[in-house]
Amino acid sequence: MSEVTVSDTVKSLLEEVNASFPGEVRLSFGDEKAGYVRHDQSQQYHEDGKLLIKVNDITAPDYTASHELIHMLMILKGFPQLYFQLSTGEEDTDNQLMFLITELYDVIAHEVVVAEQRRHYLIDDEIEEEFFKGILDAVEPEKDGAVDGFSAIRLIMMMDAITFYGEYLGRFEDRLIENYPTAYQTAQTIMKKLNQRTITTPFDFRRKVIKAFTLVDEQLKEWGLPELHALEFATLGSVFSERQLRLSVKQLFQIFHSDLHEKAQDTRGFVGLGISDQQNAFVVPTPSDKPSDEYFRELYAKNVKEFFEEMQMPYTIR
Repeated sequence: MSEVTVSDTVKSLLEEVNASFPGEVRLSFGDEKAGYVRHDQSQQYHEDGKLLIKVNDITAPDYTASHELIHMLMILKGFPQLYFQLSTGEEDTDNQLMFLITELYDVIAHEVVVAEQRRHYLIDDEIEEEFFKGILDAVEPEKDGAVDGFSAIRLIMMMDAITFYGEYLGRFEDRLIENYPTAYQTAQTIMKKLNQRTITTPFDFRRKVIKAFTLVDEQLKEWGLPELHALEFATLGSVFSERQLRLSVKQLFQIFHSDLHEKAQDTRGFVGLGISDQQNAFVVPTPSDKPSDEYFRELYAKNVKEFFEEMQMPYTIR
């Protein structure tokens, strides 16, 4: 473990997180130094009400630590989280889907995270170069622009690069096009559609995540690649108005019997899709204590607030 002195800005972010977190959050640092930055260079460890953020790679400790802390602040401020409550029954497939969907979710989260990092001058020319090196290390360049099994992650990483570089994208565009021509040009098209709206609230964020899920699946289908099906496979935290919380479940959600299994009890999952956006908002197991018809008739009749609190499913009020 290295002795790393973080900047006053990072110390301030840590204090802000600790002011809201129900427990203690601490930072620790490893001694790896890869020479590039990637968002997998830190992990979180929970133990007895404490949360340890371990920055394994200290190429840019202030950048990596602040990145993790701002993600935490978003959650503490009610930005919807991702949950994976369903399984295809194939561990490798599940892991691949969870990885890609989380990376895509993070593209949208990084609109907020990176803006905050730049506001605090935590991203400079050196960090930008190290970010590009991180892309090259993570995924091999395209072969003559061909679509292949790595095209999904290349596309998501190019979307992330566009978000990260922002107004400074021009400095790196030639290199991105040289290495990832198809993914980069496609990412540009998708990001132009996504960036028609900015994120100012958790509701904006949720809407943009769902749009990203939809646009990327449309592109993967066009390429003849497996879709992520994140609208069904991933549960995305809900954002309700006070009025919506008083409505019945039936007024906001449609529950369908999925071919996927829910993980809690390993039964075929029933997925609650938002009527307005078709996004998975909750998962319930196959009822075991009463007939399905009776169970779902009662469930649909509950008001949304009662049901979500009964399920212990986090939500945000807008």
